[in-house]
Amino acid sequence: MKTIDRQRTDLPALLDAYCDLLGEIDSWFAACLQAAPPETFACRAGCSACCRGLFDITLLDAVLLRRGLASLPAEVRAQVLARCRVRLAELQAQWPQLQPPYLLNTLPDEDWMSMPEEDETPCPLLGDDNRCLVYAFRPMTCRLHGLPNIDLSGEEFSTDFCTLHAGSPYTLADSILLWPFRAGFERENNLLRALTRHLTGEPTCQADTFIPLALLAEDD
Repeated sequence: MKTIDRQRTDLPALLDAYCDLLGEIDSWFAACLQAAPPETFACRAGCSACCRGLFDITLLDAVLLRRGLASLPAEVRAQVLARCRVRLAELQAQWPQLQPPYLLNTLPDEDWMSMPEEDETPCPLLGDDNRCLVYAFRPMTCRLHGLPNIDLSGEEFSTDFCTLHAGSPYTLADSILLWPFRAGFERENNLLRALTRHLTGEPTCQADTFIPLALLAEDD
């Protein structure tokens, strides 16, 4: 992002390690879907019910999304960025202090940690076919959404699941539904600290943004 340039050669290794973690999450999610009877879960290609509104992502996700954006044809990138600029204008009308690199942590937590649930604005990366344009680069929260996040120990990080499911994920065996979420989130935090240290000189886990802002940060 705009303020980051330090030790950029370390970014590929950090992103590769993060992608490894995301791949493990994808494998867990796929195993859950495969273990259930057909049509139990709504999660499938073309369902974009959760690709709406604004939700926070980490700087790790932001940098990964930038890699995905760069992989798109120029015309498609221009369309995505145009949609992002509309969102940016809306947010800056609410928060004039929101400036590059568009990190939300400079704002009061109560302003951005609970965004309106009725916001049905599609994600700027949602294609006309209701599929993610950068699916392989999508944020962690996009990969976790739809199923409860319960650690192998039984610790519950989230008990929510998609209301469009025809059945309950809790009918799955613990050996399938449970996953080492605590260890996974610790790995994420360690990578985020390493990333922010290399990019800004200050290791922190408090580096959050929104998808439209992440995609614009290096263009402004």
